[in-house]
Amino acid sequence: MTPEAVLQLARERGAKMVDFKFTDVPGSWQHFSVPLHELQEESFVEGFPFDGSSIRGFQAINESDMLILPDPETAFMDPFTAVPTLSLTCNIAHPGPAGQKQPYSRDPRHIAQKAEAYLRSTGIADTSYFGPEAEFYIFDHVRYASTENRQFAEIDSDEAHWGSSRDGTRNMGHLMRVKEGYFPVAPNDTLQDLRTEMVLKLEELGVPVEAQHHEVGAAGQAEIDIRFNTLVKTADNMLLYKYVVKNTARKYGKTVTFMPKPVYGDNGSGMHTHQSLWQDEKPLFYDADGYAGLSQMARYYIGGILMHAPAILAIAAPTTNSYKRLVPGFEAPVNLVFSKGNRSAAVRIPLTDNPKAKRIEFRPPDATANPYLLFSALLMAGLDGIRREIDPGDYGYGPVDKDLYSMSAAELREICSVPGSLTESLKALENDHTFLLEGNVFTTDLLEKYIELKQAQADEVRLRPVPIEFSLYYDA
Repeated sequence: MTPEAVLQLARERGAKMVDFKFTDVPGSWQHFSVPLHELQEESFVEGFPFDGSSIRGFQAINESDMLILPDPETAFMDPFTAVPTLSLTCNIAHPGPAGQKQPYSRDPRHIAQKAEAYLRSTGIADTSYFGPEAEFYIFDHVRYASTENRQFAEIDSDEAHWGSSRDGTRNMGHLMRVKEGYFPVAPNDTLQDLRTEMVLKLEELGVPVEAQHHEVGAAGQAEIDIRFNTLVKTADNMLLYKYVVKNTARKYGKTVTFMPKPVYGDNGSGMHTHQSLWQDEKPLFYDADGYAGLSQMARYYIGGILMHAPAILAIAAPTTNSYKRLVPGFEAPVNLVFSKGNRSAAVRIPLTDNPKAKRIEFRPPDATANPYLLFSALLMAGLDGIRREIDPGDYGYGPVDKDLYSMSAAELREICSVPGSLTESLKALENDHTFLLEGNVFTTDLLEKYIELKQAQADEVRLRPVPIEFSLYYDA
Protein backbone atom coordinates (compact mmCIF):
# COMPACT_ATOMS: atom_id res chain seq x y z
CA MET A 1 0.00 0.00 0.00
CA THR A 2 1.34 3.44 -0.92
CA PRO A 3 1.06 6.56 1.26
CA GLU A 4 -1.51 7.86 -1.18
CA ALA A 5 -3.54 4.67 -0.82
CA VAL A 6 -3.34 4.93 2.98
CA LEU A 7 -4.79 8.44 2.90
CA GLN A 8 -7.50 7.26 0.54
CA LEU A 9 -8.36 4.38 2.92
CA ALA A 10 -8.56 6.82 5.83
CA ARG A 11 -10.96 9.08 3.93
CA GLU A 12 -13.14 6.18 2.76
CA ARG A 13 -13.41 4.78 6.28
CA GLY A 14 -14.11 8.15 7.88
CA ALA A 15 -10.97 8.19 10.05
CA LYS A 16 -10.66 11.15 12.41
CA MET A 17 -7.41 10.15 14.11
CA VAL A 18 -4.18 8.37 13.20
CA ASP A 19 -2.53 6.11 15.77
CA PHE A 20 1.20 5.38 15.47
CA LYS A 21 2.32 2.09 17.05
CA PHE A 22 5.92 1.01 17.59
CA THR A 23 7.75 -1.54 19.70
CA ASP A 24 9.99 -1.04 22.71
CA VAL A 25 12.98 -3.28 23.42
CA PRO A 26 11.11 -5.76 25.69
CA GLY A 27 8.50 -6.19 22.94
CA SER A 28 5.39 -4.20 23.86
CA TRP A 29 3.50 -1.89 21.54
CA GLN A 30 3.67 1.82 22.41
CA HIS A 31 1.60 4.49 20.66
CA PHE A 32 0.55 8.09 20.23
CA SER A 33 -2.09 9.69 18.00
CA VAL A 34 -2.56 12.77 15.82
CA PRO A 35 -5.61 14.17 13.99
CA LEU A 36 -5.94 12.86 10.45
CA HIS A 37 -5.11 16.24 8.91
CA GLU A 38 -1.58 15.94 10.34
CA LEU A 39 -0.86 12.88 8.18
CA GLN A 40 0.37 13.81 4.70
CA GLU A 41 2.13 11.80 2.02
CA GLU A 42 5.44 13.37 3.00
CA SER A 43 4.85 12.29 6.63
CA PHE A 44 5.88 8.77 5.70
CA VAL A 45 9.36 10.12 4.87
CA GLU A 46 9.66 13.01 7.30
CA GLY A 47 8.23 11.16 10.28
CA PHE A 48 6.88 12.45 13.60
CA PRO A 49 8.99 13.38 16.64
CA PHE A 50 8.73 11.80 20.10
CA ASP A 51 10.69 11.53 23.36
CA GLY A 52 12.85 8.41 23.18
CA SER A 53 14.01 8.68 26.79
CA SER A 54 10.57 7.62 28.05
CA ILE A 55 10.56 4.29 26.15
CA ARG A 56 12.05 1.17 27.75
CA GLY A 57 15.47 0.40 26.30
CA PHE A 58 15.71 3.51 24.11
CA GLN A 59 17.57 6.76 24.67
CA ALA A 60 19.04 8.76 27.55
CA ILE A 61 17.33 12.08 28.30
CA ASN A 62 20.22 14.14 26.90
CA GLU A 63 19.81 12.48 23.45
CA SER A 64 16.10 11.78 23.45
CA ASP A 65 14.83 13.38 20.22
CA MET A 66 13.62 10.55 18.00
CA LEU A 67 11.34 10.03 15.00
CA ILE A 68 8.72 7.45 14.11
CA LEU A 69 8.42 6.59 10.41
CA PRO A 70 5.01 5.07 9.55
CA ASP A 71 5.03 1.98 7.33
CA PRO A 72 2.16 2.33 4.82
CA GLU A 73 1.98 -1.45 4.36
CA THR A 74 0.72 -1.85 7.94
CA ALA A 75 -2.38 0.36 7.76
CA PHE A 76 -5.63 -0.85 9.32
CA MET A 77 -8.66 0.68 11.02
CA ASP A 78 -8.44 0.11 14.76
CA PRO A 79 -11.51 -1.92 15.82
CA PHE A 80 -11.32 -0.92 19.49
CA THR A 81 -11.51 2.90 19.36
CA ALA A 82 -14.76 4.82 19.76
CA VAL A 83 -13.61 7.41 17.21
CA PRO A 84 -12.67 6.03 13.75
CA THR A 85 -8.89 5.66 13.94
CA LEU A 86 -6.34 4.63 11.35
CA SER A 87 -3.46 2.58 12.79
CA LEU A 88 0.08 2.47 11.38
CA THR A 89 3.06 0.45 12.62
CA CYS A 90 6.28 2.45 12.59
CA ASN A 91 10.04 2.18 12.43
CA ILE A 92 12.28 4.35 14.60
CA ALA A 93 14.96 6.74 13.38
CA HIS A 94 17.39 9.40 14.59
CA PRO A 95 16.78 12.86 13.14
CA GLY A 96 19.78 14.15 11.22
CA PRO A 97 21.08 17.27 9.47
CA ALA A 98 19.47 18.34 6.18
CA GLY A 99 16.61 15.92 6.71
CA GLN A 100 18.86 12.86 6.78
CA LYS A 101 17.69 10.11 9.11
CA GLN A 102 19.49 7.09 10.50
CA PRO A 103 17.61 3.90 11.41
CA TYR A 104 17.73 3.35 15.16
CA SER A 105 20.02 0.49 16.18
CA ARG A 106 17.74 -0.53 19.09
CA ASP A 107 14.54 -0.57 17.04
CA PRO A 108 13.43 -4.23 17.19
CA ARG A 109 11.55 -3.97 13.88
CA HIS A 110 14.65 -2.62 12.15
CA ILE A 111 16.67 -5.55 13.49
CA ALA A 112 14.14 -7.95 11.98
CA GLN A 113 14.32 -6.14 8.65
CA LYS A 114 18.13 -6.43 8.74
CA ALA A 115 17.83 -10.17 9.51
CA GLU A 116 15.74 -10.66 6.37
CA ALA A 117 18.24 -8.65 4.32
CA TYR A 118 21.15 -10.64 5.76
CA LEU A 119 19.48 -13.93 4.80
CA ARG A 120 19.22 -12.76 1.20
CA SER A 121 22.84 -11.59 1.21
CA THR A 122 24.12 -15.04 2.21
CA GLY A 123 22.69 -16.69 -0.91
CA ILE A 124 21.45 -19.55 1.29
CA ALA A 125 17.79 -18.61 0.85
CA ASP A 126 15.70 -15.60 -0.02
CA THR A 127 12.78 -16.10 2.39
CA SER A 128 12.33 -17.28 5.97
CA TYR A 129 8.89 -18.27 7.21
CA PHE A 130 7.80 -18.25 10.84
CA GLY A 131 4.65 -19.65 12.38
CA PRO A 132 4.11 -19.03 16.12
CA GLU A 133 1.60 -20.93 18.27
CA ALA A 134 0.85 -18.58 21.14
CA GLU A 135 -0.98 -19.77 24.25
CA PHE A 136 -2.59 -17.55 26.87
CA TYR A 137 -4.95 -17.62 29.85
CA ILE A 138 -8.33 -15.90 29.97
CA PHE A 139 -9.22 -15.01 33.57
CA ASP A 140 -12.31 -13.46 35.09
CA HIS A 141 -10.45 -11.69 37.88
CA VAL A 142 -6.91 -10.89 38.96
CA ARG A 143 -5.42 -9.13 41.99
CA TYR A 144 -1.74 -8.70 42.84
CA ALA A 145 0.58 -6.49 44.86
CA SER A 146 4.24 -6.32 45.76
CA THR A 147 4.93 -3.71 48.41
CA GLU A 148 7.00 -3.52 51.59
CA ASN A 149 4.37 -5.35 53.63
CA ARG A 150 2.33 -7.28 51.07
CA GLN A 151 3.25 -9.93 48.50
CA PHE A 152 0.35 -11.71 46.88
CA ALA A 153 -1.35 -12.69 43.64
CA GLU A 154 -4.90 -13.96 43.20
CA ILE A 155 -6.54 -15.13 39.99
CA ASP A 156 -9.97 -16.54 39.26
CA SER A 157 -11.67 -18.29 36.37
CA ASP A 158 -15.28 -19.37 36.07
CA GLU A 159 -14.01 -22.59 34.45
CA ALA A 160 -11.54 -23.58 37.17
CA HIS A 161 -12.10 -26.57 39.43
CA TRP A 162 -11.54 -24.50 42.58
CA GLY A 163 -14.87 -22.75 41.93
CA SER A 164 -16.83 -25.92 42.71
CA SER A 165 -17.18 -24.87 46.35
CA ARG A 166 -18.32 -21.31 45.73
CA ASP A 167 -21.04 -20.22 48.10
CA GLY A 168 -23.20 -17.15 47.69
CA THR A 169 -22.89 -16.96 43.91
CA ARG A 170 -24.47 -19.13 41.26
CA ASN A 171 -22.48 -22.27 40.46
CA MET A 172 -23.39 -24.25 37.34
CA GLY A 173 -20.84 -27.05 37.77
CA HIS A 174 -19.20 -28.46 34.62
CA LEU A 175 -15.82 -27.14 35.71
CA MET A 176 -12.39 -28.09 34.37
CA ARG A 177 -10.18 -30.54 36.24
CA VAL A 178 -6.46 -29.76 36.37
CA LYS A 179 -4.70 -30.50 33.06
CA GLU A 180 -8.01 -31.58 31.44
CA GLY A 181 -8.69 -28.44 29.43
CA TYR A 182 -7.63 -29.86 26.05
CA PHE A 183 -10.58 -29.96 23.63
CA PRO A 184 -13.62 -30.39 25.95
CA VAL A 185 -16.93 -29.18 24.51
CA ALA A 186 -19.43 -26.82 26.11
CA PRO A 187 -20.64 -26.41 28.80
CA ASN A 188 -17.14 -27.09 30.22
CA ASP A 189 -15.59 -24.90 27.52
CA THR A 190 -17.23 -21.53 28.16
CA LEU A 191 -14.88 -19.53 25.93
CA GLN A 192 -15.76 -20.73 22.42
CA ASP A 193 -17.63 -17.58 21.40
CA LEU A 194 -14.95 -15.30 22.84
CA ARG A 195 -12.14 -17.11 21.02
CA THR A 196 -14.20 -17.07 17.81
CA GLU A 197 -14.68 -13.31 18.06
CA MET A 198 -10.92 -12.95 18.49
CA VAL A 199 -10.37 -15.08 15.37
CA LEU A 200 -12.87 -13.15 13.25
CA LYS A 201 -11.40 -9.83 14.37
CA LEU A 202 -7.90 -10.98 13.42
CA GLU A 203 -9.06 -12.12 10.01
CA GLU A 204 -10.87 -8.82 9.43
CA LEU A 205 -7.52 -7.13 10.04
CA GLY A 206 -5.71 -9.34 7.52
CA VAL A 207 -4.23 -11.97 9.87
CA PRO A 208 -5.25 -15.45 8.64
CA VAL A 209 -6.03 -17.94 11.43
CA GLU A 210 -5.63 -21.70 11.15
CA ALA A 211 -7.34 -22.87 14.38
CA GLN A 212 -8.55 -21.90 17.83
CA HIS A 213 -9.21 -24.15 20.82
CA HIS A 214 -9.15 -24.52 24.58
CA GLU A 215 -5.73 -25.57 25.83
CA VAL A 216 -4.72 -28.03 28.56
CA GLY A 217 -4.77 -25.47 31.40
CA ALA A 218 -8.10 -25.81 33.19
CA ALA A 219 -8.51 -22.20 34.28
CA GLY A 220 -9.23 -20.71 30.86
CA GLN A 221 -6.11 -21.51 28.82
CA ALA A 222 -6.53 -20.88 25.09
CA GLU A 223 -4.62 -21.09 21.83
CA ILE A 224 -5.18 -19.32 18.52
CA ASP A 225 -2.82 -20.31 15.71
CA ILE A 226 -2.15 -17.74 13.01
CA ARG A 227 -0.90 -18.62 9.53
CA PHE A 228 2.86 -18.54 8.94
CA ASN A 229 4.38 -15.61 7.08
CA THR A 230 7.72 -13.92 6.49
CA LEU A 231 9.81 -12.87 9.50
CA VAL A 232 8.87 -9.18 9.79
CA LYS A 233 5.26 -9.74 8.77
CA THR A 234 4.81 -12.50 11.35
CA ALA A 235 6.32 -10.35 14.08
CA ASP A 236 3.96 -7.51 13.10
CA ASN A 237 1.08 -9.98 13.21
CA MET A 238 2.06 -11.24 16.68
CA LEU A 239 1.84 -7.76 18.20
CA LEU A 240 -1.50 -7.21 16.48
CA TYR A 241 -2.58 -10.65 17.74
CA LYS A 242 -1.88 -9.74 21.36
CA TYR A 243 -3.63 -6.39 20.92
CA VAL A 244 -6.76 -8.04 19.52
CA VAL A 245 -6.84 -10.86 22.06
CA LYS A 246 -6.43 -8.60 25.08
CA ASN A 247 -8.91 -5.97 23.95
CA THR A 248 -11.57 -8.45 22.83
CA ALA A 249 -11.37 -10.15 26.22
CA ARG A 250 -11.71 -6.78 27.94
CA LYS A 251 -14.91 -6.14 25.98
CA TYR A 252 -16.31 -9.34 27.52
CA GLY A 253 -15.28 -8.27 31.02
CA LYS A 254 -12.39 -10.72 31.10
CA THR A 255 -8.61 -10.34 31.19
CA VAL A 256 -5.90 -12.10 29.18
CA THR A 257 -2.33 -12.81 30.22
CA PHE A 258 0.55 -14.21 28.19
CA MET A 259 2.54 -14.92 31.37
CA PRO A 260 4.20 -18.30 30.85
CA LYS A 261 3.20 -19.67 34.27
CA PRO A 262 0.34 -17.83 35.98
CA VAL A 263 -1.24 -20.96 37.55
CA TYR A 264 0.62 -23.22 39.97
CA GLY A 265 0.19 -26.93 39.26
CA ASP A 266 -1.29 -26.58 35.77
CA ASN A 267 0.13 -26.13 32.28
CA GLY A 268 2.17 -23.10 31.36
CA SER A 269 1.74 -21.04 28.19
CA GLY A 270 4.33 -21.26 25.44
CA MET A 271 4.79 -20.04 21.89
CA HIS A 272 6.11 -22.94 19.82
CA THR A 273 7.75 -21.39 16.77
CA HIS A 274 7.77 -23.10 13.36
CA GLN A 275 10.48 -22.13 10.85
CA SER A 276 11.53 -22.91 7.30
CA LEU A 277 13.76 -21.48 4.55
CA TRP A 278 12.81 -21.08 0.88
CA GLN A 279 14.59 -20.05 -2.32
CA ASP A 280 12.78 -18.95 -5.49
CA GLU A 281 9.48 -20.10 -3.93
CA LYS A 282 10.86 -23.61 -3.34
CA PRO A 283 11.22 -25.19 0.14
CA LEU A 284 14.77 -25.98 1.27
CA PHE A 285 14.10 -28.10 4.36
CA TYR A 286 12.72 -31.19 2.58
CA ASP A 287 14.52 -34.34 1.50
CA ALA A 288 12.47 -37.51 1.10
CA ASP A 289 15.52 -39.63 1.99
CA GLY A 290 16.52 -37.68 5.10
CA TYR A 291 15.58 -38.37 8.70
CA ALA A 292 11.96 -37.22 9.16
CA GLY A 293 12.11 -35.90 5.59
CA LEU A 294 14.71 -33.28 6.51
CA SER A 295 17.34 -31.93 4.15
CA GLN A 296 20.93 -31.62 5.29
CA MET A 297 20.45 -27.85 5.30
CA ALA A 298 17.60 -28.25 7.78
CA ARG A 299 19.78 -30.43 10.01
CA TYR A 300 22.51 -27.78 10.03
CA TYR A 301 19.88 -25.13 10.81
CA ILE A 302 18.70 -27.22 13.78
CA GLY A 303 22.30 -27.69 14.89
CA GLY A 304 22.81 -23.94 15.02
CA ILE A 305 19.68 -23.40 17.06
CA LEU A 306 20.48 -26.16 19.57
CA MET A 307 24.11 -25.12 19.94
CA HIS A 308 23.14 -21.50 20.61
CA ALA A 309 19.95 -22.36 22.53
CA PRO A 310 21.17 -21.23 25.98
CA ALA A 311 21.85 -17.74 24.57
CA ILE A 312 18.65 -17.74 22.50
CA LEU A 313 16.65 -18.51 25.65
CA ALA A 314 17.48 -15.04 27.00
CA ILE A 315 15.36 -13.72 24.11
CA ALA A 316 12.94 -16.65 23.69
CA ALA A 317 12.06 -17.02 27.38
CA PRO A 318 12.83 -13.52 28.63
CA THR A 319 11.12 -13.34 32.03
CA THR A 320 11.79 -14.87 35.44
CA ASN A 321 8.32 -16.42 35.14
CA SER A 322 9.40 -18.20 31.93
CA TYR A 323 11.58 -20.54 33.99
CA LYS A 324 8.63 -21.65 36.11
CA ARG A 325 7.35 -23.19 32.86
CA LEU A 326 10.73 -24.53 31.71
CA VAL A 327 11.30 -26.93 34.60
CA PRO A 328 13.06 -30.31 34.16
CA GLY A 329 11.02 -33.30 35.30
CA PHE A 330 7.73 -31.85 34.12
CA GLU A 331 6.14 -31.79 30.67
CA ALA A 332 8.23 -28.85 29.51
CA PRO A 333 10.41 -28.55 26.37
CA VAL A 334 13.73 -28.31 28.19
CA ASN A 335 15.68 -31.09 26.44
CA LEU A 336 18.05 -29.76 23.77
CA VAL A 337 17.57 -32.48 21.17
CA PHE A 338 15.54 -32.84 17.98
CA SER A 339 13.06 -35.56 17.15
CA LYS A 340 10.24 -36.33 14.72
CA GLY A 341 6.71 -35.82 16.00
CA ASN A 342 8.01 -35.67 19.57
CA ARG A 343 6.70 -32.92 21.82
CA SER A 344 9.15 -33.77 24.60
CA ALA A 345 12.09 -32.50 22.50
CA ALA A 346 13.10 -28.84 22.22
CA VAL A 347 13.01 -29.17 18.42
CA ARG A 348 10.11 -31.17 16.99
CA ILE A 349 9.90 -32.15 13.32
CA PRO A 350 6.20 -32.24 12.41
CA LEU A 351 5.31 -35.42 10.54
CA THR A 352 4.34 -34.50 7.00
CA ASP A 353 5.25 -35.75 3.52
CA ASN A 354 4.40 -32.41 1.93
CA PRO A 355 7.67 -30.67 0.92
CA LYS A 356 6.04 -27.25 1.32
CA ALA A 357 5.01 -28.08 4.88
CA LYS A 358 8.40 -29.45 5.97
CA ARG A 359 9.59 -27.27 8.80
CA ILE A 360 11.10 -27.35 12.26
CA GLU A 361 9.40 -26.32 15.50
CA PHE A 362 11.36 -24.77 18.39
CA ARG A 363 9.28 -25.33 21.52
CA PRO A 364 10.92 -23.43 24.44
CA PRO A 365 9.78 -19.85 23.54
CA ASP A 366 6.85 -18.09 25.15
CA ALA A 367 4.84 -15.05 24.10
CA THR A 368 6.54 -12.65 26.52
CA ALA A 369 9.35 -12.62 23.94
CA ASN A 370 9.80 -9.69 21.60
CA PRO A 371 8.86 -11.42 18.32
CA TYR A 372 11.15 -9.25 16.17
CA LEU A 373 14.16 -10.18 18.30
CA LEU A 374 13.12 -13.81 18.78
CA PHE A 375 12.58 -14.63 15.11
CA SER A 376 15.75 -12.76 14.15
CA ALA A 377 17.82 -14.62 16.76
CA LEU A 378 16.47 -18.00 15.62
CA LEU A 379 17.23 -17.18 11.99
CA MET A 380 20.75 -16.02 12.81
CA ALA A 381 21.44 -19.16 14.88
CA GLY A 382 20.12 -21.38 12.09
CA LEU A 383 22.21 -19.60 9.46
CA ASP A 384 25.28 -19.95 11.68
CA GLY A 385 24.58 -23.67 11.83
CA ILE A 386 24.36 -23.84 8.03
CA ARG A 387 27.48 -21.76 7.53
CA ARG A 388 29.50 -23.87 10.00
CA GLU A 389 27.83 -27.17 9.03
CA ILE A 390 26.80 -27.97 12.61
CA ASP A 391 25.06 -31.33 12.27
CA PRO A 392 23.14 -31.94 15.51
CA GLY A 393 24.02 -35.64 15.45
CA ASP A 394 27.71 -34.76 15.79
CA TYR A 395 27.14 -32.77 18.99
CA GLY A 396 24.82 -35.02 20.98
CA TYR A 397 21.62 -33.24 19.99
CA GLY A 398 19.85 -36.33 18.68
CA PRO A 399 17.71 -37.39 17.09
CA VAL A 400 16.16 -38.95 20.20
CA ASP A 401 13.02 -40.87 19.29
CA LYS A 402 11.69 -41.67 22.74
CA ASP A 403 9.62 -39.99 25.44
CA LEU A 404 12.19 -37.82 27.17
CA TYR A 405 9.80 -37.20 30.06
CA SER A 406 9.96 -40.90 31.00
CA MET A 407 13.72 -41.27 30.75
CA SER A 408 15.74 -42.06 33.85
CA ALA A 409 17.87 -39.46 35.62
CA ALA A 410 20.99 -41.22 34.37
CA GLU A 411 19.79 -41.06 30.76
CA LEU A 412 18.83 -37.40 31.06
CA ARG A 413 22.29 -36.52 32.35
CA GLU A 414 23.54 -37.30 28.84
CA ILE A 415 21.19 -34.68 27.33
CA CYS A 416 21.76 -30.94 27.48
CA SER A 417 18.99 -28.82 28.94
CA VAL A 418 17.94 -25.19 28.72
CA PRO A 419 19.22 -22.79 31.40
CA GLY A 420 17.40 -22.92 34.72
CA SER A 421 16.85 -19.20 35.21
CA LEU A 422 16.71 -15.90 33.39
CA THR A 423 20.05 -14.90 34.92
CA GLU A 424 21.69 -18.06 33.54
CA SER A 425 20.26 -17.35 30.08
CA LEU A 426 21.47 -13.75 30.17
CA LYS A 427 24.94 -14.95 31.12
CA ALA A 428 24.84 -17.37 28.18
CA LEU A 429 23.89 -14.49 25.88
CA GLU A 430 26.78 -12.41 27.21
CA ASN A 431 29.17 -15.27 26.43
CA ASP A 432 27.68 -16.33 23.09
CA HIS A 433 26.34 -13.59 20.83
CA THR A 434 28.84 -13.27 17.99
CA PHE A 435 26.47 -15.14 15.68
CA LEU A 436 23.88 -12.39 16.25
CA LEU A 437 26.31 -9.67 15.16
CA GLU A 438 26.88 -11.14 11.69
CA GLY A 439 25.83 -8.70 8.98
CA ASN A 440 25.32 -6.04 11.69
CA VAL A 441 21.87 -7.53 12.30
CA PHE A 442 22.02 -7.23 16.08
CA THR A 443 24.31 -4.59 17.54
CA THR A 444 26.37 -4.63 20.71
CA ASP A 445 24.56 -1.60 22.13
CA LEU A 446 21.16 -3.29 21.70
CA LEU A 447 22.33 -6.51 23.36
CA GLU A 448 23.96 -4.63 26.24
CA LYS A 449 20.78 -2.61 26.87
CA TYR A 450 18.61 -5.72 26.57
CA ILE A 451 20.71 -7.64 29.10
CA GLU A 452 20.70 -4.62 31.43
CA LEU A 453 16.89 -4.37 31.31
CA LYS A 454 16.30 -8.08 31.83
CA GLN A 455 18.89 -8.45 34.60
CA ALA A 456 17.21 -5.57 36.44
CA GLN A 457 13.94 -7.52 36.29
CA ALA A 458 15.64 -10.66 37.57
CA ASP A 459 17.13 -8.66 40.45
CA GLU A 460 13.70 -7.23 41.32
CA VAL A 461 12.33 -10.75 41.73
CA ARG A 462 15.42 -12.07 43.52
CA LEU A 463 15.24 -9.39 46.22
CA ARG A 464 11.59 -9.88 47.17
CA PRO A 465 10.16 -12.42 49.60
CA VAL A 466 7.31 -14.47 48.11
CA PRO A 467 4.29 -15.98 49.90
CA ILE A 468 5.49 -19.60 49.74
CA GLU A 469 8.58 -18.60 51.74
CA PHE A 470 6.33 -17.61 54.65
CA SER A 471 4.71 -21.05 54.54
CA LEU A 472 8.10 -22.74 54.54
CA TYR A 473 10.13 -20.60 56.90
CA TYR A 474 8.02 -18.28 59.06
CA ASP A 475 8.14 -20.59 62.08
CA ALA A 476 11.83 -21.43 61.73
